[in-house]
Amino acid sequence: MQKQPEPNLRLKKLSAYLNGGTALDLACGLGGNSFFLSRLNYQVEAMDISDVAINFIKEQAAKYNLNIQSHTADLTELHNLRWTHKTFDLIVISYYLDRSLFPIVRSLLKEDGYFYMETFYQSPENGDRKISNQYKLQPKELLSEFGDWTLHYFEENEQEGWQSIFCQKQ
Repeated sequence: MQKQPEPNLRLKKLSAYLNGGTALDLACGLGGNSFFLSRLNYQVEAMDISDVAINFIKEQAAKYNLNIQSHTADLTELHNLRWTHKTFDLIVISYYLDRSLFPIVRSLLKEDGYFYMETFYQSPENGDRKISNQYKLQPKELLSEFGDWTLHYFEENEQEGWQSIFCQKQ
């Protein structure tokens, strides 16, 4: 039996806030967050550039009767995305950084909706990683970007080099 990928650990710990509705999982990879959210009664729309990942999610969603619609999409081509007229109760982005998505997140999230993001950041402790600084957040960047929303969780892990935020739209 093929094991499904695990969700992001910090997202999992925040599950008390996650009460179902509609969710958008951007750059979803193999769907760990999508599977988790579907089991929490979310109707999930999952997007990734990888056909392999999207096909895996489709197979697993059908096999386990999970409410996940998955689509292959290049998130850098915003004008081609199909969901521009939808709104969501929750938007999740894990380990993908395209700052041009920030205004899109703001417009797609419903009032009182939640946003969770975790990705690499430029930590003094992890400067030797093989990840270009172009794909790393600046220290406290997510706080600066979403500081006008209600903050439920924020962390910068200097040793592992990730930054994480969970906030609610006002």
